Amino acid sequence: MEYRSRSIHKSTSIMISAILFLSLIHTSHCFYLPGVAPEDFQKGDPLKVKVNKLTSIKTQLPYSYYSLPFCPPKKIVDSAENLGEVLRGDRIENSPYVFKMREPQMCSVLCRITLDAKTAKQFKEKIDDEYRVNMILDNLPLVVPIRRLDQGSPTVYQLGYHVGLKGQYTGSKEEKFFIHNHLAFTVKYHRDPQTDSARIVGFEVKPYSIKHEYEGKWSENTRLTTCDPHTKRTVVNSNTPQEVEANKEIIFTYDVEYQESDVKWASRWDAYLLMSDDQIHWFSIVNSLMIVLFLSGMVAMIMLRTLYRDISKYNELETQEEAQEETGWKLVHGDVFRPPSNSDLLCVYVGTGIQFLGMVLVTMIFAVFGFLSPSNRGGLMTAMLLLWVFMGIFAGYASSRLYKMFKGTEWKKISLKTACLFPGIVFAIFFVLNALIWGQKSSGAVPFGTMFALVVMWFGISVPLVFVGGYIGFKKPAIEDPVKTNKIPRQIPEQAWYMNPIFSILIGGILPFGAVFIELFFILTSIWLNQFYYIFGFLFLVFIILLITCAEITIVLCYFQLCSEDYLWWWRSYLTSGSSALYLFLYATFYFFTKLEITKLVSGMLYFGYMLIASYAFFVLTGTIGFYACFWFTRLIYSSVKID
Repeated sequence: MEYRSRSIHKSTSIMISAILFLSLIHTSHCFYLPGVAPEDFQKGDPLKVKVNKLTSIKTQLPYSYYSLPFCPPKKIVDSAENLGEVLRGDRIENSPYVFKMREPQMCSVLCRITLDAKTAKQFKEKIDDEYRVNMILDNLPLVVPIRRLDQGSPTVYQLGYHVGLKGQYTGSKEEKFFIHNHLAFTVKYHRDPQTDSARIVGFEVKPYSIKHEYEGKWSENTRLTTCDPHTKRTVVNSNTPQEVEANKEIIFTYDVEYQESDVKWASRWDAYLLMSDDQIHWFSIVNSLMIVLFLSGMVAMIMLRTLYRDISKYNELETQEEAQEETGWKLVHGDVFRPPSNSDLLCVYVGTGIQFLGMVLVTMIFAVFGFLSPSNRGGLMTAMLLLWVFMGIFAGYASSRLYKMFKGTEWKKISLKTACLFPGIVFAIFFVLNALIWGQKSSGAVPFGTMFALVVMWFGISVPLVFVGGYIGFKKPAIEDPVKTNKIPRQIPEQAWYMNPIFSILIGGILPFGAVFIELFFILTSIWLNQFYYIFGFLFLVFIILLITCAEITIVLCYFQLCSEDYLWWWRSYLTSGSSALYLFLYATFYFFTKLEITKLVSGMLYFGYMLIASYAFFVLTGTIGFYACFWFTRLIYSSVKID
């Protein structure tokens, strides 16, 4: 593969870029993107146009630009990508396009190629799969402006232009493939009147398909009759398109137009990130808040009315006979803190959940303050991976503290399980998916060097930090139970049908999922339909609401469970809120069949593989929140009653 030769030296650069990324976060004072300064261009300055991956929402498999026989420069130079970019499949390379600041060009010939059967087939496959070409100028992605028919509506921007299109000639039913071989670029700039320098604030294109014609034999100085700056003949439509067939000649051309803009450099991403549907997000917030208010009311009623009455009544009981006549949650006080079955596994999952909670919370805070804007390609994924690694210390601490409370003695064993279980399962799924992508020869396949860097981060940083956290947590005094545990377990009475563990667990996951499912739609759209997601303010609010919802629904169901004299709450509290991950996966399945046009088996496997990882992570996160809410609740109520 062409990426293997680059992968070894890339692994070291990834580690360095990771450290640099964190340092940028601390040393920045700029609103637009921390650590990045605007570049000023004088008239005539050369502009570097770079090409990025080819993307398709039909296959979800990115390919490098030069995997198709487009016009190459004299030497292809690969730009240094950060960890997040490599994992996203970005392959940023130089291009043969020559732009000079504020110097318009018309009908510049890029190159002339003749297709053979193999290259014609490659182009046809990419056109059929609706692949888009992505380019970059001054860190701005290339967009195709689409103006809506209704007046007053803002222009919508689509990332990249289609490689080509399918169509039929008039009077023919045979489907033909046409390539976009003429690009009309528009570079928007904001000029400083004092220095006459300019900053780039927009990069747009209108693609055309035209069968270029010329007289005589082809040479470097040949003038086209279909597009000639001397006769002011320009390409304005695709009425005579360039067909893709073997032995056909294709001439690639481009125009460059420069437009002065009032948009300032700091605001140049606003048009890309325009949120036309903010009302839906507000509806999402209101919908989630209604769920929270409903649950808060129930929790308040339980805590203030029922529990206060119960505790007062229990504390007033004077004789043993009176106590035996009572039913409810006090009767299981001798068993409620009995260690659960598979307590080691529970400790591991709780520790992993704390690691996830820390990563998500810190990432959200950085994102809300604008540190992870889309202008920093791969920044979000890089930050999340690094934070996950460094949050290992909290995972080790949380798991060993709980483990010691369960009278465990082998803290090293529990730390090792915490460090390896969740990442090991995710890495195994990721490795299989990566093998599938390799098989498709896609640039989305993670190179060996990057894979090695991920393993180094896992075993070189994360695992030692988990052990450090485990050591600190185990050295602390064990958490004391508020009541003593009986030696002989109490028999659990027969439960009503609605208190069946499976039923109550499945019911518990509905409300946390209901609090986030509207925002989930936009997140899935941004990931799988190649759109920007930059409404982290809304997302942060929804995340806080999710935390509260998970905690409250678990407390409510835990109280009902204890009242029915079922004291096996440890695992059930984790699974109650964690079951929302099942609904997330079911929704992802619904989204796949209703919104996506994926037809290839490999692409479908990639989608469900990645959504399985996301659902598993969501299970660990929400389950841990529910567990700790229940843990706090049970300790609170049982420490409030007098036990004889």
